[in-house]
Amino acid sequence: MTSTAVRPPAGVAPDPVPPRGRLRERTGQHWYAWAMIAPVMLVLVVLVLYPLAQGVYLSLTNANEMNSARTIGVNEIEATYEFVGLDNYFEVLSGAEGAFYPRLAWTLVWTVTCVLLHYSLGLGLAMLLNRAMRGRSAYRMLLILPWAVPPFVAAFAWRLVLNTEGGVLNSVLNALGLGSVNWLGEPFAAKISVLMVNIWLGVPFMMVALLGGLQTVPRELYEAAEMDGATPWQRFRAVTLPGLRPVSGTVILLGTIWTFNQFPVIALLTGGGPGGATNILVTEAYERAFQGIRDYAGAATYGAIIASMLIVFAVLYRRWLERQSAEVLS
Repeated sequence: MTSTAVRPPAGVAPDPVPPRGRLRERTGQHWYAWAMIAPVMLVLVVLVLYPLAQGVYLSLTNANEMNSARTIGVNEIEATYEFVGLDNYFEVLSGAEGAFYPRLAWTLVWTVTCVLLHYSLGLGLAMLLNRAMRGRSAYRMLLILPWAVPPFVAAFAWRLVLNTEGGVLNSVLNALGLGSVNWLGEPFAAKISVLMVNIWLGVPFMMVALLGGLQTVPRELYEAAEMDGATPWQRFRAVTLPGLRPVSGTVILLGTIWTFNQFPVIALLTGGGPGGATNILVTEAYERAFQGIRDYAGAATYGAIIASMLIVFAVLYRRWLERQSAEVLS
């Protein structure tokens, strides 16, 4: 004997499926998809979400090296730090601790300068390599080389180049009759040094990404513009830049986030010195967490503020790109 499902009369809407039943139905239909993403979700929770939540919690306390849980010999000392709410944020954002706004100003200068030169130089090199030329593959490999070098190796190599006594750059300056420069010991020279090294490291990424974007722009558009009498500059503005808009939006966003959080170059090249002149927000947070009397709450506060600033920037930037795209399509 077979059973048949009871259908509602014509014109009568079926009973709605409870939300729990609907979720169970979808989970049962796509169990393989959930099984495949489960390891990734577990990794994200363990390596990203949990440390992020722990950092936010620490920023709401007065945790430091003296009141955190620790083990001394056979003695285990329990944590005695307390919940202080938003006091750390008020102290940092009000300027009471004195370091945030100078570090923020230099971080913005550092980020804008690096990303602007990364993009400009990368675009110029990409347009050069997009043309038919002899030895193009060899040039590409040489220009990608800085990107392939680990940052700590590049930083130590540049320390030898920028060394005051016997450094390659000062040797060249002396050969030209110019005096030596204390590249890593004077505030302004140290800022120029870290900018130079970070630009050297970041241009290859922009070049590779923009070169891929250039190769997707149809040649017919250039030919049509040339037949209409457009100059090279007009073809660049009317064809190249609009064709690169999707790629440019992504690489500028990624470049801004990476540069804003660029820790290895400054930490390994100057150590934030001299006198903290080259410290950006992320290296300042590192110093608070791992140097002197370790201020875990202060470092976590800096980290939370940095993350918040980047999230706000990313949201506003993506909205601006969408608005620009909508204006072009309309």
